[in-house]
Amino acid sequence: MTIANELQATIEQMVQRGKGILAADESHPTIAKRFVPINVESTEENRRTYRALLFTTPGIEDYISGVIQFEETLGQCSDEGTPLPEVLSRRGIVPGVKVDKGTGPLALSSGDFITYGLDGLAERLEHYKSRGVRFAKWREVYSISEHTPTALGIAVNAEILARYAAVCQELGVVPIVEPEVLIDGDHSLARCAEVTEAVQKELFHTLHRHHVVLEHMILKPNMILPGKDHAVMSSAEKIAAATLRVFRRTVPAAVPSINFLSGGLSPEEATANLNAMNAGYPSVPWLLSFSYGRALQQTVLQSWQGKAENLVAAQLALLKRARLNGAAQRGEYLATMEASN
Repeated sequence: MTIANELQATIEQMVQRGKGILAADESHPTIAKRFVPINVESTEENRRTYRALLFTTPGIEDYISGVIQFEETLGQCSDEGTPLPEVLSRRGIVPGVKVDKGTGPLALSSGDFITYGLDGLAERLEHYKSRGVRFAKWREVYSISEHTPTALGIAVNAEILARYAAVCQELGVVPIVEPEVLIDGDHSLARCAEVTEAVQKELFHTLHRHHVVLEHMILKPNMILPGKDHAVMSSAEKIAAATLRVFRRTVPAAVPSINFLSGGLSPEEATANLNAMNAGYPSVPWLLSFSYGRALQQTVLQSWQGKAENLVAAQLALLKRARLNGAAQRGEYLATMEASN
């Protein structure tokens, strides 16, 4: 199989109507924070148990087409001894992995951030592929203030995302490209739209310059949202309209799927916003789907509480949120569905 055919086969398996991506790629510090409210210590075994709970949930393959894993997960096994990436593959779910090494300040550009991890990326991807990985994910972040992100910050982050995507495609790994404009702050919806449009324009110009094949990538962006401290909240319909206006201006039709991040939204908000996009704008050229972490897992953690006797309840919580987001991807979600099991 050629590299192009390999990439296309992965895209076709991941980009399916009614399905999305589970982001289960929490780093050690992040998963420790998730465990604190339920009084679970972030040990290697507890992390393995929780991930196995997620990946073995009966029926999630009907709504989940891919899972982003943390590097540690690739070496972990289910209770029966099956490697967790293989657990996913056997169910028709594509295994992926987060490959960036976290963010830090961009030197001499106060308020901008940069993501680390390009050094040795090709070698790591080859190793991950031997573990069954078929796609990767890299995240760059942009904070909104009066002065940020700067033109330099936008350009440097686009360059890094493009270099990452090119390395992935050269090795037959589908890149998920994640430029996240953060929800932190009191900025307006219009300001988020302005920044996101600038970020996306620079990103796709740079992807083109690096010869990244748009048909063989997935975009994981933020929705257009007011800052979480902004005085005026926006309806799902207003968010959908603003989001689609920006993405029609900036994202080429060749991109097969836009899988939104939930970025601090509640599970219900993330689902409602996605549904408003698909119900209100059925003729867009991309699949509009989800790549949610906390918005899929929050109710799972609350149900699990680190107790073996809560396994079934936790898996049912994941299945419900996956099913509701699958309905939102089709534009068929109703708020009344939240009351069902």
